[in-house]
Amino acid sequence: MSLSGLTSKSAALYERAMRTLPGGVSRNTVLRSPHPLYADHASGCRVTDIEGVTRVDFSNNMASLVHGHAHPEVVAAVTAQLARGSAFALATEVEVEYAEYLCSRCPSFEKLRFVNSGTEAVMGMLKASRAFTGRPKIAKIEGAYHGLYDYAEVSQTARPETWGDPLRPHSVPVARGTPKNALVDVVVIPFNQPDRARELLDEVADELACVLLDPMPHRVGLQPADAEFVQALRDWTQANDVLLVFDEVVTFRSEFAGAQSWYPGVRPDLTAVGKASGGGFPVGAIAGRADVMDVMNPLREPVLFPHSGTFSANPVTMVAGMTAMRLFDEAAIARLNGLQARAVAGIEAAIERTGARACVAGGGSMFRVHFKPTVPRDYREAFMGPEENARLKTMLDHLFDGGAMMINTCSAALSTAMGEAEIDQLVELMESGFRKLPRG
Repeated sequence: MSLSGLTSKSAALYERAMRTLPGGVSRNTVLRSPHPLYADHASGCRVTDIEGVTRVDFSNNMASLVHGHAHPEVVAAVTAQLARGSAFALATEVEVEYAEYLCSRCPSFEKLRFVNSGTEAVMGMLKASRAFTGRPKIAKIEGAYHGLYDYAEVSQTARPETWGDPLRPHSVPVARGTPKNALVDVVVIPFNQPDRARELLDEVADELACVLLDPMPHRVGLQPADAEFVQALRDWTQANDVLLVFDEVVTFRSEFAGAQSWYPGVRPDLTAVGKASGGGFPVGAIAGRADVMDVMNPLREPVLFPHSGTFSANPVTMVAGMTAMRLFDEAAIARLNGLQARAVAGIEAAIERTGARACVAGGGSMFRVHFKPTVPRDYREAFMGPEENARLKTMLDHLFDGGAMMINTCSAALSTAMGEAEIDQLVELMESGFRKLPRG
């Protein structure tokens, strides 16, 4: 690919990147046409690229920055720790303190293990479920994203030509060469359909280690799971000695104890967290019932799930995460969730005024604009055809040119560095963007 006709700093840098990085990037989410833009610096809720353009950041590195960029207290804590050392082949006091703090926030967290990413947290959670139950299979929601692990990623990119009967969704691989056994060992269930989910789970009850649930799955539409559906999964798993495990890598930012607090009658057996809990640094954690977590206990005989990681619980991430999460207290969360409600109400009013074919889903401090008349109930309804993808691209480009960065599904994850002015700016941009879209 030649970019010789382009003269911007970002174009030149991308041409260099194409020589050493597949596709010129290390993660697909930063790709833009004709080339990515490259960050120079950021502070609070604003990012400035290497061309000198500043934008309000409603992406916050895919929901991981609840306080925006370069929060002074996080910077100070990390700077102090760096002077003492960044990683040791020794335990640290701060990992104990941070584990205690996270366990104090969420009633289902009895014990906890730190890892280095959300993908790793989900992977470890599924392996712990297998070790505890002695069973091989997992169940997951059709279309839900849970990271890079072969088993967790099944069905996340299913399409109409591959996804099969809606009452019996296919286990569809993401990567070429995915082992067939991985597909056999993953049972795919439809979102928010408790009766059908129970029927599919009944067929594999004796082989199932866990049911994996994101309580507000982004790729399924960023709509919170119905209370009836979550309760049905909890009741079924308890009746069949199967674990109910939550992926709260994204949604733990939604409430003080995570999105699981939306379901007061339900306590998951294990939870994976990440993103916001790292304070801007790579992080993940597996937390939950003490007896289940004990499969990783190296002092028991036999050890059912040997677990380690060179950078797990590194002190830089620990001090950054603990500083950020202590600042993200109940008052901060209530204020941020209030900004989300203001944004959703404003965008819904803009849709009404413009007659746009659009709607808004979300919860906590996140929302997603769909280019559909009603909020999708499941992955198949959320799936976008060519016309919707064209509308999405038009809106994202309009917002980007107007100074607002969004997640590439036209989703936003707000930060405490924002105020009403930034929310109202986004609503105005959305309204002018809706007016550019074709009606109907």
